[in-house]
Amino acid sequence: MTPTAEPAQGNHRATYREVLAEPRFRLLFSTRAVAITADALRITTFSVLVFSSTGSALLSAVAFGIGFIPQLFGSLLLGSLADRLPPRALITGGYALTCATALLLALVRMPVAASLGVVALVSLATPVFHGASSRLVAQSLEGDAYVLGRSLNNIAGAGAQLFGLALGGAAVAVLGPRGALAVSAVLYLGCALAVRIRLPRLLPGEFGGTPGSGGDDGGADGRADGGADGGAVRASFHGAGLLLRGRTVRRLMLAQWLPVALVAGAEGLIVAYAGERRFAPGWYAVLMGCLPVGMLVGDLLVGRLLRPRARERLVVPLVALAGLPLIGFAAEPGVGVSSCLLLLSGLGYAYGLGLQRPFLDALPQDGQGQAFGLLGSGSMTLQGVGPVCLGAVAAGMGTGGAIALAGGAVMLTAGWILTWQPPTSTTWR
Repeated sequence: MTPTAEPAQGNHRATYREVLAEPRFRLLFSTRAVAITADALRITTFSVLVFSSTGSALLSAVAFGIGFIPQLFGSLLLGSLADRLPPRALITGGYALTCATALLLALVRMPVAASLGVVALVSLATPVFHGASSRLVAQSLEGDAYVLGRSLNNIAGAGAQLFGLALGGAAVAVLGPRGALAVSAVLYLGCALAVRIRLPRLLPGEFGGTPGSGGDDGGADGRADGGADGGAVRASFHGAGLLLRGRTVRRLMLAQWLPVALVAGAEGLIVAYAGERRFAPGWYAVLMGCLPVGMLVGDLLVGRLLRPRARERLVVPLVALAGLPLIGFAAEPGVGVSSCLLLLSGLGYAYGLGLQRPFLDALPQDGQGQAFGLLGSGSMTLQGVGPVCLGAVAAGMGTGGAIALAGGAVMLTAGWILTWQPPTSTTWR
């Protein structure tokens, strides 16, 4: 695949102040932070609601992850819409749809299977909304400002996730699960209104097209060369195929998917590990908080202190940092050492900042929305699959061994990236 945008080769280091000075990004950033808080509140509360209704730990776990796994299929089926429809309508509609879903779960007493089906169905559309938002961010920020924008989103996401978990516990205690779901609906509604009122309505020529579209009008005739004429589904399959057939884009997607999925799989075993080791009640929550704290600190340090090329050179060492501490769980350490190992692993998540600019440079200009949607949905799907796979491994070798195995797989991924990452330049192959 031939990128249509010139690679950003400069080594200028942007600042967070410069990034937040962009009004469009500031709006998307703030609403996304609120939405992540609502996501954490809704997901955990829905899991609690299902458990209280069924008493089944399995169904509770399914309720927790049901919104993740279908996203990749949604991206393949509908991803092209992120480039074909106006972003304000898409983003506003996404928040409104999740608001309606939370309200439905809060107000209507459905069978568990029906409620799981509703959440899964809505998650199919999630990549479209997120793809449109990510493309708008990429159009609003240039060069290193874009990378720092992603860094800010990561930092805010980690903080919002922690706050959402705490808010969820308090809301369930005070209002009950259904009342807590109603609180999440109010947060989504606020995001929808903010985007609808404050985000300008872009002209068709400013936002549109699909991968492989011909002509300078961004696909205004509604057809992309080679696949969009059969409708959104056909165009989405065609666009995803073009993206994944490009070796550079495919490698950069896998590099962003695999370490995160493997570490997420290890994270999914923390509760069971704490139980096997007979840690005091409540310590599992401390352990689970170490990873997002490490992620927040790592993104802040790497994003703020390092220049663009330094970040890109540190991709492999940071991936290794995400995996190496997890191998220490083979020794089944106690609470203190486990906390430090998870904190160090979280620091390694900052490796993704070194891949943001090469990934953006590798994308065709008229397919960015679908590419970002595919990137996010693939990551979320694998994060849902990772805990299931490692849980099966843990049944045979124990949770400590399974977590260590995940760390070893992350190290292998770092070695794979080393085989194709350019050693000195920012021109990725």
